[in-house]
Amino acid sequence: MTTRSEQSPTPARSSTPERGAQTWRGRLWRYGPLVVWLGVISFASTGALSASNTSRIVRPLLLWLFPGITEGALLEVHFLVRKAAHFTEYAILALLAARAFLSSSRLALSRHWWLASFSLVAVYALLDEYHQSFVASRTASIYDSMIDAAGGACALLLLLLWQAGRNKRSRAERRSRAGG
Repeated sequence: MTTRSEQSPTPARSSTPERGAQTWRGRLWRYGPLVVWLGVISFASTGALSASNTSRIVRPLLLWLFPGITEGALLEVHFLVRKAAHFTEYAILALLAARAFLSSSRLALSRHWWLASFSLVAVYALLDEYHQSFVASRTASIYDSMIDAAGGACALLLLLLWQAGRNKRSRAERRSRAGG
């Protein structure tokens, strides 16, 4: 009489060192840039990149580029540069999250990559502003979180459009090869 394990052996786990190293390297390759960028955003949320510190860079640059710029224009441009930085840093976060989640071995993440990516962006934006409420040289603003979320959403929408265009071209190429 055969035992149950002889009748239906369980699939062998990938315990070989090569397979484990490939999985580890793959995850590091997918999620490493995302984690590093989260660190960059966290650093940007400290006093090191407060408005008074960034003005030390933006102001001289603007005065060099536009010697006749008024004080009011300097303040306005500095404000816009800071808001554009919010938008851009979270657009990059969204793309790195999408890159990680699209190639995830977890089916739920790879299928719902857009929702997972946007959720990460929105939650991290809110946490970032909450953190800034404890930094003396920073001001927390829900509007900055909205700008952050908008940057992430725009990047993800552009990625969706790019994927749709790429898929459309691929289908057209397959049809032309099949038909001719």
